[in-house]
Amino acid sequence: MGTILPVFPLSTVLFPGLVLPLHIFEERYRTLVQELVNSPEDGPHEFGVVTLRHGSEVQTTTEDDAGPPVDDTPVTAEQLYEAGCTAELRQVTELPDGRYDIVTVGRRRFRVLAVEQGAEPYLTAEVEWLPDDDEPGETAELLAPRVLAAFRTYLELLRPDSEVLDQVPDDPTVLSHLIAATAQLTTEERQTLLAAPDTATRLRAELKLLTREAGLLARVRAVPVPLSDLARPASPN
Repeated sequence: MGTILPVFPLSTVLFPGLVLPLHIFEERYRTLVQELVNSPEDGPHEFGVVTLRHGSEVQTTTEDDAGPPVDDTPVTAEQLYEAGCTAELRQVTELPDGRYDIVTVGRRRFRVLAVEQGAEPYLTAEVEWLPDDDEPGETAELLAPRVLAAFRTYLELLRPDSEVLDQVPDDPTVLSHLIAATAQLTTEERQTLLAAPDTATRLRAELKLLTREAGLLARVRAVPVPLSDLARPASPN
């Protein structure tokens, strides 16, 4: 029997240690935030974030509008990726109309075993926790400097003025999560990294991905663009 966890299906992939702000406007998720805030239990107040294979379930902006119409179609396990990450409430701002702006931080990884829609208005899931490396091990320690060097090369090609390089962590596990969250990867690639069994496996995969992406960026920069192309009006299509 796994742990029963309230979950938010989203279009993003959350990693441990990364910040995720959310704008909560649906009634069912307002109820969840209220329950988490009012919970007398000690320890972190958290819910699970799982990625939808198509579409989005909860608005993640802080804009003033109420967002798109709510889709009440039940979410099934087949619509969700298996790996997810809990989001711990760090800051909650209740707006005058009952909506919430919240700030969360990724905490621990899990695998979805089954999706449940019980008495609660929000979605719940049975999950099992994925192990985290308290001590990443010698292989991860050896890989981390190589991956960091590849990450620096990648960022310098992508956006030389990036502030990410000023905040690079020394811990291999934290580094692996930061790269997975900030590199321009597909959802499938992010999910593979989130579900990696250990830090060394994640770093090894990131080294390959960063080398690939840096190579693509270098080739794009090497292709000259005719000035006539730059002066051409943008197509409305």
